[in-house]
Amino acid sequence: MKKNDGIVESKPLAEVLRPTSLDDVIGQTHIVGPDGILRKMLVSGFIPSMIFWGPPGCGKTTLAELISTLTKSVFVSRSAVTTNLADIRTVIADAAKRLEESHARTVLFIDEIHRFNKAQQDALLPHVEKGTVIFIGATTENPSFEVISPLLSRSRVLVLRALTQEELKAIIQRGLKYVKRTMTDEALQTLLAFSNGDARQVLTIIEIASKLNTNKKLDVSNIEEAAQRKMLQYDKLGDEHYNTISAFIKSMRASDVDAALYYLARMIRAGEDPIFIARRMVIFASEDIGMAQPTALVVANSVFRACETIGPPECQENLAHGVAYLCKAPKNRDAYDAYMLALSDVDALGNLPIPLSIRNAPTNLMKNLGYGKGYNKYSSESFLPDKLKGKTYYPKQSK
Repeated sequence: MKKNDGIVESKPLAEVLRPTSLDDVIGQTHIVGPDGILRKMLVSGFIPSMIFWGPPGCGKTTLAELISTLTKSVFVSRSAVTTNLADIRTVIADAAKRLEESHARTVLFIDEIHRFNKAQQDALLPHVEKGTVIFIGATTENPSFEVISPLLSRSRVLVLRALTQEELKAIIQRGLKYVKRTMTDEALQTLLAFSNGDARQVLTIIEIASKLNTNKKLDVSNIEEAAQRKMLQYDKLGDEHYNTISAFIKSMRASDVDAALYYLARMIRAGEDPIFIARRMVIFASEDIGMAQPTALVVANSVFRACETIGPPECQENLAHGVAYLCKAPKNRDAYDAYMLALSDVDALGNLPIPLSIRNAPTNLMKNLGYGKGYNKYSSESFLPDKLKGKTYYPKQSK
């Protein structure tokens, strides 16, 4: 196989470095580790049809290929985007013939299974049920919504996690070693920011950077050139981080949709954690919109959940949707301001005695002491401690 300065010309670097054993896999220890379910399945020799659900570049294709290799099965890979029903039927027929003639199993891997329509997914059912193929579907979308129930019930769903920064660093070092390069610390951080947790992406950038430059030590400019984008000035622990999130919140507060979306784009492009952004949106929904439109909190929580389950880069669409909604919603800080006033009284006055009428009275002794005496749940009397009687935190005319 022809090589040039350590790079295999006939295959992409991500393909060349694809693990050939479970021990080579970086990440997904809950699945492939010593107590991982996939390892246990392989040891037992029982491999059911499966659906791998996880973000891009986390190892779904790699694990499918490993299962095929370790079970001595024929690996057939298809993308749901480019595959039609006729092709699937041909693959199934070949697998059935192979199984009958030589008892060889076939792993049918379908990437982006969520792109298959109901009829295409239905077509897989009898063959999955009979064991004609070991079906493995890969998806970045929640299979509960995107995969038909009968196929789900016949498959084991394995959730793959986004790769951590440390795991990505290990993959980067593996790639650098292969292309015989090193990298500055600044370049490493830039590459991590560009990666969106995608191992394939970091290896592709390393491969391109090593081909475009003779530098033995890659720097930020080499990584930016390979990625074809500039690294925005954005230190997650520095001033620019706080300046940007401040501008984002204040833009939403001012109902400036365009500005809020711009600062959202700046944060996403610079590699900010979507969960951090979504968390601030949940806070904003109660703090700044509050009772003016209580459903804002429901929307913000839905966006937060979407960021947790879908992850980057797709969840940026959920964030944009939520930002536009929060910007356009009416604003009312009365609940937040009222709570802050109450909190200041708690801090200043301490534990003021709670009126006897609203104290809990689970025993006769407490009742004899006057606990709960005179309580009327329909009373218009203030239930505040005596020292604060008549105090108003929340405006009477407010929603």
